[in-house]
Amino acid sequence: MTKFRIWAPKARKMTLCVNGKEHAMNREDSGFWHVDSKGLAQPILYAYKIDGKGPFPDPASRFQPEGVHGRSQLWQDDHVWQDNDWQAPELKNAVIYELHVGTFSPQGTYAGVMTKLEHLVQLGVTHLELMPIAAFPGHHGWGYDGVSLYASHSPYGTPAELKQLIDTCHQRGLAVILDVVYNHLGPDGNYLGLYGPYFSDHYKTPWGEAVNLDGDESDQVREFFINNALMWLRDYHFDGLRLDAIHAIYDFSATHILEELQIRTEKLSAITGRHYCLIAESSLNDPKIISGRERGGYGLAAQWLDDFHHSLHVMLTGEKHGYYLGFTGHEDLDKCLNSFYVCDGQYSPYRRRRHGRPAGSLPPQSFIASTQTHDQVGNRGEGERLCHLVSHDHCQIAAALMLLSPFVPMLFQGEEWAASTPFLYFTDHTDASLARAVREGRKRDYAFLNKKVPDPQAARTFARSVLKWPESTSGTHAKMLEWYKDLIRLRLQYLNDIRKSRRSFRPAKQCKDLYIYDAGRIIVLVNIGSTSKSFADSTLARVPILLQNRPVNVEDDVLTLLPGTAAVMLTD
Repeated sequence: MTKFRIWAPKARKMTLCVNGKEHAMNREDSGFWHVDSKGLAQPILYAYKIDGKGPFPDPASRFQPEGVHGRSQLWQDDHVWQDNDWQAPELKNAVIYELHVGTFSPQGTYAGVMTKLEHLVQLGVTHLELMPIAAFPGHHGWGYDGVSLYASHSPYGTPAELKQLIDTCHQRGLAVILDVVYNHLGPDGNYLGLYGPYFSDHYKTPWGEAVNLDGDESDQVREFFINNALMWLRDYHFDGLRLDAIHAIYDFSATHILEELQIRTEKLSAITGRHYCLIAESSLNDPKIISGRERGGYGLAAQWLDDFHHSLHVMLTGEKHGYYLGFTGHEDLDKCLNSFYVCDGQYSPYRRRRHGRPAGSLPPQSFIASTQTHDQVGNRGEGERLCHLVSHDHCQIAAALMLLSPFVPMLFQGEEWAASTPFLYFTDHTDASLARAVREGRKRDYAFLNKKVPDPQAARTFARSVLKWPESTSGTHAKMLEWYKDLIRLRLQYLNDIRKSRRSFRPAKQCKDLYIYDAGRIIVLVNIGSTSKSFADSTLARVPILLQNRPVNVEDDVLTLLPGTAAVMLTD
């Protein structure tokens, strides 16, 4: 006997279509419908008709083998977990690695990711962060337009293969975080609104309808999203979730859904005995998100710190358009290292209003810092990585400042070897009108470049974004990889000292291009200029150099740094 149950308060009549047969469903007082079916042969493929229209896939489907418009499959597998004694490394000690399953390996699958785990272990990262895998239209895409939130994207592999990936990661000592999107759903294949009041017209997001989290009949909507998060943690053994763009999650309930999710996650942790982390992507610069509930916060573990990226990016590239407007470079990086938020209540030229508030007494490990992410690379017109914008030496400078910062560092796939491949914006929408709108929108958004941007719908755009792994072992790529390995090793060795430091980042008085980052016992010397720079410092002249990308000349207590130098020194 198999019982099917679905929440569809809008429907007057519900019909289950399973394995070629139709069954009338029985309505419950709460807006749910149910029906029992006997003798179903495997695989069980099913869908629902709503008031005679459809059939439509199950909103809580675990697998969509026919795509987001096709039938749902009742999924059961016999995976036997091998990670019973697993406990994820603490987030405060993490080195995170963000990857996109479809472009990370030539196969573009969960199995393909497994073939590269040795590389990640040798690199020294502790946590993998998968970009969204909830089923989305077409074969390839970034995943932020997912519509079947409970089903993993079928071209990446089956649910059993996803479990195998996570199980294997745990056996190799790697935690796994999943990027989830709860602020909106994509338009193509989104049938949620037919079943119930999942969306609200009270708010607008940049990507479409906002989720109904505080309006009429929103209780069940909240459960739908919270249970989705708990499913990934409980059933798939993910160690944490990265919550996309929480500034576009609109909820004015007394208990915000993020706080409720944190509470429910803690309850799950008490049951499983495992620690989970919730990480927010937020542009609000509001410490409430990661402050404890005893202080009126939501209690999330950490948030992305875009201000670190923007400050360092402006310092190295000089770009000041778009959201870089108002950032000054090294002065902002100095403030970020000491106070975390650069915009903490003052006027923001980009937003044309005051923005943010001080971070207060939050610890630096509450923030995730990066020099590159899918957003910062992929949202450029041509998907340029930092290594396409600045020199090899300047990329090494960026890596040193990030990996030896007091924050939790995060790398983006291929960054560690200065990958030659871009990470472009690519889609595979099956709806012709939507595909045309995305294509034209991309052209319009980047018209200021005065050049043709890649067509997001073109198969070549996706193919160009797939990493070229053979290059990682040769030439300057291999040298960059060794640089990252050495920096991660130093970070793990001296992390306690870095966390206790003054976190001062200051220009040497003699030259604006010469900077000294004081990280406690670790000192980082940086010359971002195009000429050699010298300065006198009797203390630094006598301390050993742990790591350098170019030789530092020391003579009569005068240190001379060649252009593009990054040197790491150890004081007593």
